[in-house]
Amino acid sequence: MDWSLRGCARHGHVTFRPDEPDLAARLHAPTPAGEAWRCLRCGTFVLGEPQGGGPAADAPLVLRGRQLREATILRLFAVERWVRATVLALLGYAVLQFRTSESSLEQTFDRILPAARPLAQAFDLDIDHSPIIARIHRLLETDPRTLAWIGAGLFAYACLQVAEGVGLWSLKRWGEYLAAVATSVFLPFEIYELIDKVTPLRLAAFLLNIALVAYLVLTKRLFGVRGGGTAYAAQRHEASLLTVEAAAAAQASPAVEQPTRQPATPL
Repeated sequence: MDWSLRGCARHGHVTFRPDEPDLAARLHAPTPAGEAWRCLRCGTFVLGEPQGGGPAADAPLVLRGRQLREATILRLFAVERWVRATVLALLGYAVLQFRTSESSLEQTFDRILPAARPLAQAFDLDIDHSPIIARIHRLLETDPRTLAWIGAGLFAYACLQVAEGVGLWSLKRWGEYLAAVATSVFLPFEIYELIDKVTPLRLAAFLLNIALVAYLVLTKRLFGVRGGGTAYAAQRHEASLLTVEAAAAAQASPAVEQPTRQPATPL
């Protein structure tokens, strides 16, 4: 399967007229139906005016090669965040559903909790032995007045996880900063769980979050690391230039070919 063509089928072709004459000449092709420009993603020629123009370094960054791998990693983290948000929302619902009745709330909590267990186990969240869940149980038994705050806190945390997922999935820099900060803030809670009891699932979840923070800070140059935002912008400009140069060097044939003339048959 040609993933470049699949990407163009889903998102459309990406055409660009670079200011550099040699690159523009190799990306442009005249046809009987009008001018055509080579797609930066799949390499085929597309009829019509290019979608943009300017210096090659300012061309749209097409996800291919390293950029595609990085996007795939970030989107996997985004899915993991959304699963966490679902689990937290179920817990918040259990707390708020019957916050006025302690006994009913405990029954509801224990009834809804198994619904979250398959998702939690898939992403290394040990609900059965979590000290945080145990603490919620104790609060349900001893101080029902705090239930509204507990439920609101769980829903707020779920919303934070959703926002992280949206930012990571859309490959936005604010999403990378949000994920790095939010994940770092909640690492002490995971350390608390590890201190209470070390299990393979807890350790894997902790290492996963450490890996996410380290990956974002180092590869995305967050918080001034490795030159910070200036170096990251320069890296993206270089990647865009390489994308244009690679497309210009491609040997793909024009999508619309000029008809060939047949020699006249002698009489």
